[in-house]
Amino acid sequence: MTDAIAFTHLLPMLPLHAQSFAPYGTVLGAPPAGPLVPAFHSVGTDFWQTHVFNTGVGGEPEFLWVRYRDHSVAIGVLEVHHLTEQAIVPLTGEIIQIVATGDTPDPASFRAFRVPVGLGICMRPGCWHTTRVTGGEVTCLMATRRSTTTDLIGHFSHALPAAESALASVRTRITCA
Repeated sequence: MTDAIAFTHLLPMLPLHAQSFAPYGTVLGAPPAGPLVPAFHSVGTDFWQTHVFNTGVGGEPEFLWVRYRDHSVAIGVLEVHHLTEQAIVPLTGEIIQIVATGDTPDPASFRAFRVPVGLGICMRPGCWHTTRVTGGEVTCLMATRRSTTTDLIGHFSHALPAAESALASVRTRITCA
């Protein structure tokens, strides 16, 4: 289902920081912030917990390979997933992640974050979003809920009603600030 929201909003691109992204989810990949984070450090390797992924009740996690090519500055549609978090980790280039909160996308909450290679994001259930690139194609690793992927494929490919996700029409533009 697509709900129309009539507004125009200019959206500057922001650097990705845990505090500014917190209303929308979690920044992935940043080194641990304190001794309570499960971590290991040695001469040969380091690893640390960055997030415990939540697919929602009864959800089965899956990993997707996603290629983004949309470099338009106009944003016309946002999607939301009601049951699961969704994580995106850019592998081959920077992405621009547009996010918003609210039962419908709240224009006051709109943000566009630059997500560089080496970091990622995990959006909360209920976070409205879409993805752009600054040019070319960018491959990303995505973690999501398996049934949400099936639901979206059915909606986009066969016009079936989406049960786990929704779309909202918006009118906003990314600025290059």
